[in-house]
Amino acid sequence: MKYVYAFKEGNKDMRELLGGKGANLCEMCSMGLPVPNGFIVTTEVCTKYYDENKNLSEDVVREIFTKLEELERESGKKLGDNVNPLLVSVRSGARESMPGMMDTILNLGMNDVVCDCLAKQTGNARFAYDSYRRLIQMYSDVVMGLPKTSFEGLFENIKKQKGIVQDTDLTSNDLLEIIHYYKREYQTLTGHPFPQDVKEQVLESIKAVFRSWNTDRAKTYRRLNHIDDNWGTAVNIQMMVYGNRGTNSGSGVCFSRNPATGEKGLFGEYLINAQGEDVVAGIRTPQKIETLKEILPNCYMEFIRISEKLEEHYKDMQDMEFTIEEGKLYILQTRNGKRTSLASVRIAVDLVNEGKISIEDALLRVDAMRLDEILHPIFEEESLKAAPVLARGLAASPGAAYGKICFTKEEIQEKYQKGERDLILVREETSPEDIEGMHLAKGILTLRGGMTSHAAVVARGMGKCCVSGCSDLVINPINQTILLKDGSILSANDFISLDGSSGMVYKGIIKTKDPTGSYEFDTFMSWARDKKKLGIRVNADTPRDAGVAKKFGAEGIGLCRTEHMFFDEKRIFNFRQMIIAPTKEKRMEALNSLLPYQKEDFIGLFQAMKGEAVIIRLLDPPLHEFLPKTEEEILNLAVSLGVSFESLKEKVSSLKEFNPMMGHRGCRLDVTYPEIAKMQARAIIEAAIEVQEENISVSPEIMIPLIGDKKEYDFVKSLLEEEIHLVEEEKGRKVSYKIGTMIEVPRAIVKADEIANVAEFFSFGTNDLTQLTFGFSRDDANKFLKDYYENHILENNPFTSIDEEGVGKLVDLATRLARKEKKNIELGICGEHGGDPKSIDFCHRIGLDYVSCSPYRIPCAILAAAQASIKANQSK
Repeated sequence: MKYVYAFKEGNKDMRELLGGKGANLCEMCSMGLPVPNGFIVTTEVCTKYYDENKNLSEDVVREIFTKLEELERESGKKLGDNVNPLLVSVRSGARESMPGMMDTILNLGMNDVVCDCLAKQTGNARFAYDSYRRLIQMYSDVVMGLPKTSFEGLFENIKKQKGIVQDTDLTSNDLLEIIHYYKREYQTLTGHPFPQDVKEQVLESIKAVFRSWNTDRAKTYRRLNHIDDNWGTAVNIQMMVYGNRGTNSGSGVCFSRNPATGEKGLFGEYLINAQGEDVVAGIRTPQKIETLKEILPNCYMEFIRISEKLEEHYKDMQDMEFTIEEGKLYILQTRNGKRTSLASVRIAVDLVNEGKISIEDALLRVDAMRLDEILHPIFEEESLKAAPVLARGLAASPGAAYGKICFTKEEIQEKYQKGERDLILVREETSPEDIEGMHLAKGILTLRGGMTSHAAVVARGMGKCCVSGCSDLVINPINQTILLKDGSILSANDFISLDGSSGMVYKGIIKTKDPTGSYEFDTFMSWARDKKKLGIRVNADTPRDAGVAKKFGAEGIGLCRTEHMFFDEKRIFNFRQMIIAPTKEKRMEALNSLLPYQKEDFIGLFQAMKGEAVIIRLLDPPLHEFLPKTEEEILNLAVSLGVSFESLKEKVSSLKEFNPMMGHRGCRLDVTYPEIAKMQARAIIEAAIEVQEENISVSPEIMIPLIGDKKEYDFVKSLLEEEIHLVEEEKGRKVSYKIGTMIEVPRAIVKADEIANVAEFFSFGTNDLTQLTFGFSRDDANKFLKDYYENHILENNPFTSIDEEGVGKLVDLATRLARKEKKNIELGICGEHGGDPKSIDFCHRIGLDYVSCSPYRIPCAILAAAQASIKANQSK
């Protein structure tokens, strides 16, 4: 087996073996571009290194040194030589770009003898000493794991003693003194001298890069970006070129287009007399790439030519690292550049218009998961740079917001009524009762709960910024304070800022800016709509949400959660009256008070959807969720309802359940209290008739939740049809409607053929189906899921992307059973997976008719559906 490849032996299509960086270096060499020569240790060696207890085998070491000898012959230089020394860099390079996640070591091959030789050979002692001190500092950190602060502190102390601000003002003697202190510190911390054996330096650095594949930051990045832990990283060994050899040398990073906006033209920075690490580290303020035209015009014009050639070759925006050594330009790396969602769309459309890529390629270039970032406010870049980070949670709903901390919905309502608008609701976890506060808040922060918690689901539906599961914070409900990890305290009325796209929580106010619509976005989405096959519906409970979704391209409502309609202050009173009613007659009286409200809501939804399907789920949560929890709240409610505190407390207690998620809810409520289902059916049909009278077509679909058996379904369906026929007789009008069910209980999966015989549609409720299949609570699973990722039991959160090997097989089974019984039965999903690109691809593959997601995820779902269709066609 071949473990090591020279740059001349590879190409861009070998990224799985050579990593993205290595494959691109090989490709640039074949294009005749000025690339410092080198070789690559493959990703397979990384896997082998871990399999062999973090050791490099003799055959691998032998190949490395064989390639090193080839490099020496081709360059005319020799590693460790005291006449013409070869110096190299060792860099990571996974097949998918992981910027900043793994390690690099520069100037390897430098020791005391080589340093003196280089000083004499170049006539530039300062350059030689600066390179040596950099090696000691990087090797100590990356290879030996010594604290950075030890060496940074020594460096800063010398500058302070000399009265120097800029690193470039240090003299050669100053740098020689720093080398002396660094070597002494190294020996103190390790117990042995800094290695003078240059081959040892190279081998230990290669091992260090392999180790960096499994750092916490690298593993976290891979999990967030769906990169396989088993891929491993390649290692690139490359001849050093130096940007720190004087005023005709420099290093920089440049994009072929603006990565923030997508605008065509060079966008980058560089530093004169500096190595590449200085540009990234921010030690000095870099200069804009355009100014290079004045300082080194020939290099600038050559860089423009190379940039255009690379973009034309790769058919994408390029992110390039370069070094200029004594007036000669070298390209150290190129890759498809990371970019904002806004830039992704603009670049994709521009590349199509420029004739460089097809529409299909353009649609595949944009990350569907991030597309909704374009639709939400974002932080201003300059304000964000100076903001202190308080904590990090889960990026539950995108967007950016700042505001005063409020701990209760009442607090938000009170401030809102006084004209305050910049408010953040901070809760241990939210419940349906918080809905009014969530509606008024600019953003929501919860300490518990995951990506499919109540807070996350509702926030996404509202288009609100939300950070959930922020477990580093502790709320003191009595003092109304938040305890931070460092021991500091935040109080009500303190300002915080939330980034729902990253999960970051910041102190103080960070200014936001609104996204702007564009020709490119509209064009891009029209292409996506033309290419998709899946229908895209919305989870919407209000006419506002439905209207927003319709503008984004929703083709109906896939889930209206009627329970969310009851939390208005007037409605909740009547609903609570219904719950505590001692008799059926009293219960009916309360339900009749709720009927006009329900009908009004449904009218608004039908009007907004203008003939598109509207799936309305009957009441689903257990009744105790609508009742107060604390004694003070119970007392207040008892007074308002005109009942005794004791009787109400007893009623609340009687409705509590040990496991409410599997308790008296969904269709079970309709079996016990048929009058609830009948009221909702009446409201739906009366609303449909009124909207029909406005010459607007309607298409209501009534969904019975939590069905596990055909008999259950038949029982509830008969109640609904009885009430519907009664309304049609009263009104003298007919309505075309469907009755179906939500498939979320594993028993319903295996009985899907029997249920399909009587149901007109299935909607897979994958949130609860995942809970019941795994036996996980979606609100508590985050406490232990990180351990599952760490031990490779699970690769992804099953509540974020559908678990194809378990939950997915159940959905596929039910789909096949249902279609076998009723070929044209309508099938879709309405869990939060409906907005996840990976899950949407799965839904396309198994032949579902539609997915349904929150309003601001509609464009993402449209794009993901288009991508799924394109990939399926390409694989044929």
